[in-house]
Amino acid sequence: MHEFLISTAIVALAEMGDKTQLLALLLAARFRKPVPILIAILLATLINHGLSAALGQFITTLLSPEVMMWILSLGFIAMAVWMLIPDQLDDETDSINRWQKLGVFGATFILFFLAEIGDKTQIATVALAARFDSLWWVMAGTTVGMMLANAPAVFIGNKMADRLPVSLIHKVGAAIFLIIGISTLVQHYLF
Repeated sequence: MHEFLISTAIVALAEMGDKTQLLALLLAARFRKPVPILIAILLATLINHGLSAALGQFITTLLSPEVMMWILSLGFIAMAVWMLIPDQLDDETDSINRWQKLGVFGATFILFFLAEIGDKTQIATVALAARFDSLWWVMAGTTVGMMLANAPAVFIGNKMADRLPVSLIHKVGAAIFLIIGISTLVQHYLF
């Protein structure tokens, strides 16, 4: 359960102001159909984060515990720095128009899945799955974190987005990543 809570918190914080959250806002403003948008985001996230968590678990079978410890520690510390650089969503209007023929669900699923590739939350999912033993708890936690950040964006749209202290949220998320990175090193050398 610890893995679930950590994964949920990290991804929910990492997703604030992230390009996929901005994409969710754009899709909600464009289609004005929150239920199919949320279902598509959920499905795209489950598949993307499921594959990412599996990759994280697989990596642990290829590398020695010592190498994994260094990769994870430095990876979490790098994620802390990355959290301090806010994402910007390039003009996605053309992309939305291109996929609009698939309908609300299809366009949202494709765009969200593609936007998550190489995103902070996907990389965090790989790292969390490599750090913890439970692929399922990590995948469930990162998916819940993603939905916690994106559901309000879809339902409330720009009204709430302007009121969130995104800079503070990014700093808290960065601190959590930094703590996990340093604690991984400390835990390895003390125990």
